[in-house]
Amino acid sequence: MDALDTPDHDAVLAAISTVIDPEAGMNVVDLGLIYDVGIDAGRVTVTMTMTTPTCPVGDYLRDAVGDAVRDRFPSIAAVDVELTFDPPWTPDRMSDAARAKFGW
Repeated sequence: MDALDTPDHDAVLAAISTVIDPEAGMNVVDLGLIYDVGIDAGRVTVTMTMTTPTCPVGDYLRDAVGDAVRDRFPSIAAVDVELTFDPPWTPDRMSDAARAKFGW
């Protein structure tokens, strides 16, 4: 794997931040949906959540996060996107920009 193609935490988050939640009109990083990014031996694992367990765009967002990482780092061996609801998402996880957008 070329050094320029080797992901680090910030680069993975930058790739993921291109994924826009179509309901909220904001990226999933600022919405606080990304709980963790792990990078180990050419594998990226993203742990994320949804605002509710019944989120109608949950499958789309999970797939889009994986695609965004694979598109940015095509030489990585695997991308795993794990969905969790523990702990449950709250608006406190949102960035200042996201809270401002929604008036919170």
